[in-house]
Amino acid sequence: MTPKLILASSSPFRRMLMDNAGLSFESHAARIDERAVEAPLEKAGAKPDAVALVLARAKAEEVSSRFPKSLVIGSDQTMSLGDNVFHKPTNLADAARHLQVLSGVTHRLNSAVAIVSDGVVLWEHLAHAELTMRPLTMDFISRHLARVGERALSSVGAYQLEGEGIQLFEKIEGDYFTILGLPMLPLLKKLRELGAIDG
Repeated sequence: MTPKLILASSSPFRRMLMDNAGLSFESHAARIDERAVEAPLEKAGAKPDAVALVLARAKAEEVSSRFPKSLVIGSDQTMSLGDNVFHKPTNLADAARHLQVLSGVTHRLNSAVAIVSDGVVLWEHLAHAELTMRPLTMDFISRHLARVGERALSSVGAYQLEGEGIQLFEKIEGDYFTILGLPMLPLLKKLRELGAIDG
């Protein structure tokens, strides 16, 4: 019997990716305090991609504890500039500071995915995307944030590539799925190997 597939996330983007791939699954948000999981890792000097992997695993493990005999997919993404990890801006002034720091430089999105069943990690994977923002003036940043408004607060980098945020960039290296935080191609390959989807 094919095991039930569960996405340990309430993210509409990740659900959309799974839906668009034709997968039959349930979605249940993980009941974890992400900042509490991150804090000791960052204090210990963990790399941003390692933080993403721990969070993806923690989400899948928590949901797995509530849904035995299921294959639970956990995913997470960190955004980093060197070893510095960014968090979602809390207000538009914070968003403006994010864009100032990212202006003219290349930052990285670290996307992790893990599959857990009955508390056992069956597989995990890490993918990266490199995004280079064009140089931005403070006047442009102010006008941009005035147009996008509160939407800038919904992503760590204060931008949405699927919207006006694409205008901020001069170069993007990495696939669409990694940028949205769920590396679909390696995930689908593993689900086929596990017999969870039609191979």
